[in-house]
Amino acid sequence: MKRFKLIVAYDGTNYCGWQRQPKEDTIEGELNKALFRLTGENIQVIGASRTDAGVHACGNVAVFDSETSIPGERLLFALNSILPEDIRVMDSCQVSDTFHPRYCDTRKTYEYRIQTGRTLDPTARLYSHWIPYHLDVEAMNRAGQYLVGTHDFKSFCVAKTQVKTTVRTVTAIKVWQKDIVDGIEGSDSGKETDSPQNIVIRVEGEGFLYNMVRIISGTLFKVGLHAWAPEYVQDILAGCDRTLAGETLPAKGLFLKQIEYL
Repeated sequence: MKRFKLIVAYDGTNYCGWQRQPKEDTIEGELNKALFRLTGENIQVIGASRTDAGVHACGNVAVFDSETSIPGERLLFALNSILPEDIRVMDSCQVSDTFHPRYCDTRKTYEYRIQTGRTLDPTARLYSHWIPYHLDVEAMNRAGQYLVGTHDFKSFCVAKTQVKTTVRTVTAIKVWQKDIVDGIEGSDSGKETDSPQNIVIRVEGEGFLYNMVRIISGTLFKVGLHAWAPEYVQDILAGCDRTLAGETLPAKGLFLKQIEYL
């Protein structure tokens, strides 16, 4: 028996998340079906991150065990010929049979995308959260820096989460604006207050609580509206109370960009 690793990208719009569910379309379920067609084996993939319904990914990681004779580096071509077009294996290889995607030290990078303006660009409707109000990107970036480090993020997860500890380490947060037309990164300076913005919130960390990145994004969103000062984020952290933080922004704006194994 050999173990293989896949780097998987997907548009999560039409799926009920990563994890296999009865009578629902999921990323894990589609991978399992494709592997059965390819190998004839009842394979259950193991994913590094169980993304929610509607969340997208550029680099989720999955492993599976198989007796297949297909070389690891060729699996991506075989699987991509079977998988739906909104799921793609970006890389594949054989790994040690002791490698487990959830029990290794990792750094995960998520991005949340927000678009502002009088109306939503229809090509972005499935991949960003739209609001009609201008946001202060500089203030959002300042606020994010208070969340960097090892903290109790109880205010930034669902109220009844069932985990041993809500302490997590965030290694970096960056908020910036891309040009709507050509995608070039830029600052918020010099923009008209009613001009469209394409804002990216990037959060890197060693691990995250359920809905943590979407709640962080919702909190920075409030700062961007000038409803809260950037410094108020410190009070939210200290309060350890979900009701103090911002709303959980919609899943469609969230992307799992990368998982690095340390």
